[in-house]
Amino acid sequence: MTTKLHRRRLLATTLAGTAAFPLVAIRSRPANAAEFSYKYANNSPVTHPLNIRTSEAAARIKEKTGGKVEIQVFPNNQLGSDTDMLSQLRSGALEFFTLSGLILATLVPVASINGVGFAFKDYSQVWPTMDGALGALVRAEIAKRGLYAFAKIYDNGYRQITSAAKPIKTPDDLGGFKIRVPASPLWTSLFKAFGASPTTINFSEVYSALQTHVVDGQENPLALIDTAKLYEVQKYVAITNHMWDGFWLLANKKAFEAMPANLREIVEAEFNASAIAERQDLATMNDTVAATLKGKGLQFVETDAAAFRGALKKAGFYDEWRGKFGPSAWGVLEKAVGSLA
Repeated sequence: MTTKLHRRRLLATTLAGTAAFPLVAIRSRPANAAEFSYKYANNSPVTHPLNIRTSEAAARIKEKTGGKVEIQVFPNNQLGSDTDMLSQLRSGALEFFTLSGLILATLVPVASINGVGFAFKDYSQVWPTMDGALGALVRAEIAKRGLYAFAKIYDNGYRQITSAAKPIKTPDDLGGFKIRVPASPLWTSLFKAFGASPTTINFSEVYSALQTHVVDGQENPLALIDTAKLYEVQKYVAITNHMWDGFWLLANKKAFEAMPANLREIVEAEFNASAIAERQDLATMNDTVAATLKGKGLQFVETDAAAFRGALKKAGFYDEWRGKFGPSAWGVLEKAVGSLA
């Protein structure tokens, strides 16, 4: 009887001792595990310079933080459509995300201002404007929505119109043309001003929509037309340069600020450096991609930008968007690029 009692007391003591420290094993972490394990996602193909450079940045961040910050890259819509991933970013399920300002405009309206039709004449206007006052204005508005936008925007490029059945040479050729556009009011407005029939489709579904003729065409920079293999389901590309588009690198603000200042500085510096490198990659790629696409069977059509811009002005496009963006933001844009309306 005494022996049984002794065993019971010993068992109780052992269990009590175990219960007193239940969180030690749960909270423990392997010595080499990251303190901050984050996810970064985008909609670009793996071979696009955006993914190459951001993957390099993630590797440098891990090295320079001594393994304290580890960022896993999810390219090519692996975590969902643009709208899905933006929702994940806002909820904190995703920590980093690159997104076109025109799609971000569904949350931050002024973010689409860089996409005003034929606003930027060339890159000598783009980078001083987006790295300067207009970019700062947009980033300040993004911050009000619980997101953090990094200082250097990535290049997506000047956008061109592709088609399957007929070449697009003049604004009149867009009359009734079924064209895929991203989920953005400005994109829809621009092509409606041309008399086209824009249809909102997430980029992850563009190839199949073209293949099954849900739409007759789409518009994207040449580099993306190449890396996403859209030339396989399109016959013509009209060189319109109708808008410049870039990718903001966005962070969930709470997740970003959870890191100590010294780690945040490393993350920001490396991602900003990767944006500058990616811009140069696109510039180099743009010198050769036209020849590459021609070799793959895509027929190039030259257009008159003045005719397209005149059609937008006649349709009231510029007056409409000057009113929507407001005189302050519109003034910052026009100070950089000249009068639009």
